[in-house]
Order: sequence, then structure tokens, then C-alpha cells
Amino acid sequence: MGRLVVNESKLNSEIVQELVKICPFKAIEDKDGKIEINAGCKMCKICVRKGPAGVMEFVEDEVKSIDKSLWNGIAVYVDHVEGDIHPVTFELIGKAKELAAKVDFPVYALFLGADIEDKAQELLHYGVDEVFVYDSEELKDFRIEPYAAAFEDFINKVKPSTILVGATTVGRSLAPRMAARFRTGLTADCTVLDIKENTDLIQIRPAFGGNIMAQINTPNTRPQLATVRYKVMNAPERSTEAFGKITICDIDSSKLSSNIKVLKVTHKEKEESISDAEVIVACGRGIKSEKDMALVYELADLLGAQVAGTRPLIEAGWLDAKKQIGLSGRTVKPRLLIALGVSGAVQFAAGMNGAEYIFAVNQDEKASIFNIAHYGIVGDIYEVVPQLIEKIKMAKGA
Repeated sequence: MGRLVVNESKLNSEIVQELVKICPFKAIEDKDGKIEINAGCKMCKICVRKGPAGVMEFVEDEVKSIDKSLWNGIAVYVDHVEGDIHPVTFELIGKAKELAAKVDFPVYALFLGADIEDKAQELLHYGVDEVFVYDSEELKDFRIEPYAAAFEDFINKVKPSTILVGATTVGRSLAPRMAARFRTGLTADCTVLDIKENTDLIQIRPAFGGNIMAQINTPNTRPQLATVRYKVMNAPERSTEAFGKITICDIDSSKLSSNIKVLKVTHKEKEESISDAEVIVACGRGIKSEKDMALVYELADLLGAQVAGTRPLIEAGWLDAKKQIGLSGRTVKPRLLIALGVSGAVQFAAGMNGAEYIFAVNQDEKASIFNIAHYGIVGDIYEVVPQLIEKIKMAKGA
């Protein structure tokens, strides 16, 4: 990072006006003959390059170096409810093993909760070298203060170079607090993770509404933190034998105090999520009216599939928000995804391109969806889908 410095001794009214005009973001203001830079500054340095010589200067901040050798290992936060481990944890363990193999790091798991020691054994079947368990009554129900205190204690004791956290409700609450406490970077909703030989984590995620893929690094701080959505990474196969060890960690109970008191826990009614669906029929702008959704549901019923959609259909109220696929919706990884009238914008594609087979129907032969589809039909969905339904019925009858 750096900052702009104004050499006020070289200012006069003409130079001030010239600098005000030269800034395309209106970030330079004339305040009683002096230059003031407001929050609109994008650090584009046009005022330095094209402004009067020597008036505006860009000064690089001194970067503090860190001894990376003191930070070792890839850690995964174990997301769970009453010991029932969320599947995103196993996906992150798979990615952690892949990253760790490149830099010869161990893979750690951090398990916080109450009465979870016996359940930690399951993690050793997925290739974790060491599971750090904080088993305390104060950690029975998720409350941010005690969970953050235990997480911080783990980082101070173990010093993992990288920490991967599932982008769940709990994960999205914990990860930013750890980044703030250790004054380090956090990249949310990563879609690609890699690692350099010097242990710097390469974090890639969609940015600017999905129009670009941003590559983010935090080379001068540790630990490196990233959150990843469910169904983005691949979980490893469960081994019949357990390898690694479980370490029970002690922490002063006074550090686990909280201003929140849990009075009652009400379990949500279990619902079917599109993230877990094996077959999905996704529809987009090609569906002309809400009554035409009946055609989509008929196809989905024949295939035992769930119906999902793109953002315009959600905003129109034709589908529940929980059925949206994409950056602002859910990430899915079904065995089969049928895309009907979906253009295939980057925002949508980022949420479903991990599907095993993608079958697309669209009138526009140049639609982006065909760039990621395994099979495609250029045609009107109102002509193709009825024929598809008929053939499936015939095949089932046979």
C-alpha cells in the first residue's frame, strides 16, 4: 500500500485548479487554496504522472516482513452442529491435503464444541494428521465470544500457515474475527485455491459481479485465511483405517465467557437443499411466464430432480430464493444439471460448473452456457422439452 503526498510549497491557484480538473474521480478538492484528497481517490496516480512535476508524490508504505518458517501447516475449521460434521469440512480437508502435499505441510483440523472427543475420530479417516479438540461445556452452543477465543488460542499455539473455513453461517462469523485479531487478510467465497513454494496461498474468487476472476495473495501476514462454499471442492474418499492423532487442548474457562445466554435451541425442520441434489433442472429467462414453469416441474418429476433457477426468476417470484444458483445463491455439484433457457452468465456458471454432466437447451447458439455444457441443443425449449418428456415417458414405460 501507499499514500499520496502533496508538496504544498509548490502550490498556487493555477496548479490547484489544474489538479482538480485532472482527477477523473473528483477526489481532489480545492480547500481555501490547498489540496485535499477525499475518499473518492482510487490511487490511480494520474495526478502524479500528468500533474505538475513534483507537486503530487506517491509514497510506498514500508512493508513489514514476516518469518514464514514460524508458521507451519494447513488447518481446517470443523463446522458442525452438535457433533454432526458439515460435509463442507471434508471438502476442505481434501483441498488442504492437496495444498499441503505441495509444500510438505501437515494437515490440521480444529474441532470446537462439547462432548465431541469421540466424534473427532471420524476426521482421522480423511487424512488429517492431527485434530485439535477444544471440548468444553462453554462451547456447547455456538456463541461468537467463546468460539473466537478458542480459535485464537489454537492459532497462537499451533501457528498454522493457512486456515480454511467453510462459508457457512458460523464460518462467515468466525473467519473475519480471526483476520481482524491477527491483522491478516481474508478472502471470502474462494472458488480456486493453490499454493506457492514459499507457502503463499493463491486465492481466486469472482469479483465485480463475476465479471473478472481476482487472484488474491497475503504475502506479508500469517495466518492466511480463506472461506469456501459447500460443493466447490471435492471431498476425499473415506479410508477404512484411521491415521493421525487427536490432541485435547486446554483453555482457561474464564476466556470462554460470553454476554450471550442460550435460553432455548429450536431445531429447524429439515428441508431438501439444491446443494445436495443429484439431478437439477435449472431454468432461466427462456421461460416466458410463470404458468410455463409447469413444464419444468413435469420434467423434474420424471427425473426425480429438483427445480432451480437464475436470479431473474427468483426476483420475479416464480421460485424461492433458496432455489437460486450462482454467486448470490447456492453452489451446486449434481451428477446431472439440465439448463433450460439459461444464458450461462459468469455469476450463474460459478455456482454450477462443477456438475458432472451439464445438458443445455437454448435458442441462441452463441449463449455462454454452451461453453461449459457437455451436451447442448440449439432450439426452442417449448419444442424441445415436450419431446424430451415424451421420450423419457416412453423409456420408463419400456
